[in-house]
Amino acid sequence: MTSTEPTPAPTPASDVAAGHERRLHPWSWLFVLLGALRQFIVPLLVLMFFGRGDRYALWPLVGVGVLALFAVWQYFTYRYRIDGDSLVIRSGLLERSLRQVPFSRIHNVELRQTLLHRLFGVAEVKLESAGGDKPEAQMRVLRLDEALALERLIRHRAQGGEAEAPEAVAGDTLLALSTPEIVRLGLISNRGMIVVGAAFALAWQMFPEDTMENAFRQAWRSAFGYVEHLHAGWNTALAVAGVVVLALVLVRLFSVVLALVRYHGFRLQALGRRLTIERGLLARVRSSVSRRRIQAWTLREGLLHRVFDRRSLSIDTAGAQGEDGQAQREPPELAPIATPAACDALLQELLGDGAWPPAGWQPLHPRAWQRLLLGDVVFAVLLAAGLCWYVGPWGLLGLLWLPWGAWLALRHARFAGYHMDARLFAVREGWWSRHWRFAELDKLQALQLRRSPLDRCFGMASLWLDTAGAGAMSPPLRVRYLPDAEARALYVALNRDVSRRPLRW
Repeated sequence: MTSTEPTPAPTPASDVAAGHERRLHPWSWLFVLLGALRQFIVPLLVLMFFGRGDRYALWPLVGVGVLALFAVWQYFTYRYRIDGDSLVIRSGLLERSLRQVPFSRIHNVELRQTLLHRLFGVAEVKLESAGGDKPEAQMRVLRLDEALALERLIRHRAQGGEAEAPEAVAGDTLLALSTPEIVRLGLISNRGMIVVGAAFALAWQMFPEDTMENAFRQAWRSAFGYVEHLHAGWNTALAVAGVVVLALVLVRLFSVVLALVRYHGFRLQALGRRLTIERGLLARVRSSVSRRRIQAWTLREGLLHRVFDRRSLSIDTAGAQGEDGQAQREPPELAPIATPAACDALLQELLGDGAWPPAGWQPLHPRAWQRLLLGDVVFAVLLAAGLCWYVGPWGLLGLLWLPWGAWLALRHARFAGYHMDARLFAVREGWWSRHWRFAELDKLQALQLRRSPLDRCFGMASLWLDTAGAGAMSPPLRVRYLPDAEARALYVALNRDVSRRPLRW
């Protein structure tokens, strides 16, 4: 009996993998235009509001028109298709470009959805490989189901498998952040201070030269005018302290809001041999990275982390780029905030049981604290000299920094150390703000043995290690201030071990 039901439409995965060329979403030109306007919005606004004469009034509209023409041009000239185990991208009309990206070379797939993306049912797709100074492909924009299907296809073709069914996309959840945890993250982080400082610097550049300066002077006079009306003594001190506390509270609240916007719904999942991170309240971001692309790991614990009994875990991946490929971006965070036990459990899951935490740590040179103290000695002398210049002999009180610096140096030297076994090389540093940095031995690329003139005077040496894709915002993988003989022996042992291992990245 012949069925009268309509033939079901092809699944998004099979449609993407059909092999024929496909365009971007019909509204992609709008998002390309908005992305271009975001880069040129400041000069356009300055020209619009601060231009002199009517002859400048139409220039912003001309600029927007040119950008719109470029966006439409890109839509009509951009094509992509699946060719075996590669993604083929064709773009350009006068200057044509044909780019073939093997799935096995794509180490990170990122899907981004802003509120406007959600309104149109689309997503921006960014594909990054282990090399190059920009993403291999940045598709603005695809239909959401096509973007998800392309992500699944790349993930499974990179692993040598076939495209999976749309319903088989659930993975094992390794970490999920609740709202109270994200609030703690906002209280711990300093993102609010960074954003406030950036906004202040931008406003200082955008507005006329005297506007911000006059506003700052007026606020200063108003604040001190209010304080002068108070009685001298404790009232004045309390008023000033209250203003400082209020400013700190507002910055922390701003940090909490930023954390909620960025990390709302944070979920880390394991999908086969890839890790997938989803986060975001207004702009929803979904990124995927292969486990074998992880080059190094970083555990961080600041003072406020210890107050809340929390840590953070981030990774370095091979060939990570920043926005638009211009700069190294912030390392991917597997755990923006978690308890120490949760971080250890996550590392045991990803590295294997017994790999973390290390069984023991080797100490630094017994006089490492003296070497660390030298910077504080120089700072204290310069501070005391500067204060004496302004306030006379009372400036010698600046030398009181030395006992504090000596105590910090002692704590740092006692905490710092390194660990090496058959699989991992790990270092730890700091005390006020601590970090643990480690990498698998078959991810190490280069070794350096360093000895400065001061190190030679103390009989010390430092060992620096390098991996592919080490982020500029990540602490270096190094062991400082080891006994010279021990550092040389460690260098020889590591060099012999690393040279026998094939590099995995």
